[in-house]
Amino acid sequence: MIAGTLSRYFGLRFMGAVIAIFFGMIALVAMIDFVEMLRRSANIKDVSPLFVAKITFYRVPYLTERAMPFAVMAGAMYCYLNLSRRLELVIARSAGVSAWQFVAPAVLFALVIGIASTSLYNPLSATLREESMRLEAELFGRNVRMENSDGGYWIRQKTDEGQGIINAKSSSQRGALLAAVTIFKFDQNDGFVERIEATNATLKPGYWQIDDARIYRSDAETIERPSLQLKTTLTAAQVGESLATPDSVPFWQLSDHIRIAENAGLAAAGYRVQYYQLLAQPFYLVAMVILAASVSLRSLRFGGVQRMVLGGIVLSFLLYVISKVSGDLSKAGVMPPIVAASLAPLLGGLTGLITLLYQEDG
Repeated sequence: MIAGTLSRYFGLRFMGAVIAIFFGMIALVAMIDFVEMLRRSANIKDVSPLFVAKITFYRVPYLTERAMPFAVMAGAMYCYLNLSRRLELVIARSAGVSAWQFVAPAVLFALVIGIASTSLYNPLSATLREESMRLEAELFGRNVRMENSDGGYWIRQKTDEGQGIINAKSSSQRGALLAAVTIFKFDQNDGFVERIEATNATLKPGYWQIDDARIYRSDAETIERPSLQLKTTLTAAQVGESLATPDSVPFWQLSDHIRIAENAGLAAAGYRVQYYQLLAQPFYLVAMVILAASVSLRSLRFGGVQRMVLGGIVLSFLLYVISKVSGDLSKAGVMPPIVAASLAPLLGGLTGLITLLYQEDG
């Protein structure tokens, strides 16, 4: 009964610290983003601060989602250091409670947080992010922030006039607005007709509205037109599914986007990495808890706690760097997506576990 009471107590202390730190991050990010949005919109007339605050409110979940592992680690470190400072861990140890019983409640709560983050918070943040981008486009017009891709975005369409292949360097509004566009047109016999280069292309019902177009044909001179319309049978939903960036797709829709990308002959590595990273999120948070415990369960009277805490912070940032680098390697085809997603949780968990075993069991 004593062990159960202590487990609930340690778990609730950990949960309270994580919630406090995470909401503190949300408040800080929201304040910084709101001030930045006010600065960017200072030259636009009749802009309501409430409208700017609405954009910030919709964007904050996406901005803070990646900070959740750091909130969990900081919460675990604060919880255990505070318990050590108040000698509660010393009393618990004298009653025969081991370090593994200190860590187990936090590990369980970290799993719950990770599952909720993947299944609930990620879909919410992705949906609100799309709404924030729509409102930002409404506020700034064509100066809205674009999503960039190293290889560009590719769309293939087929109409009664023939086929068309569209390449764009960047996109926004889930593919409804393209920038730096190149279009290759073919007839019904797959013969090359012309190449169109344009500044922007906007998807309208039944056609693409192309601005600042330059048309190249093999048997004619270059033609420049301020605007033209290109017929299409694509809908906004189809384009959005083809061009959505992995981090803008909710978790529950990632498997569909992987299937759509593979059926279209496009690279699906980015979607797969995102999918496996979200699946590994609970284990990543558990690794952060174990790593935090390995640097903060040491008694304060032995000294050297500050050095160990600093080492834990450095290790958490190294894990973040490893996660990003392995993700980029997987997108380039160098590393399998499942290995890239599990590398950081595995390294962090093993490092913390080995350190704890050395400290507690010798």
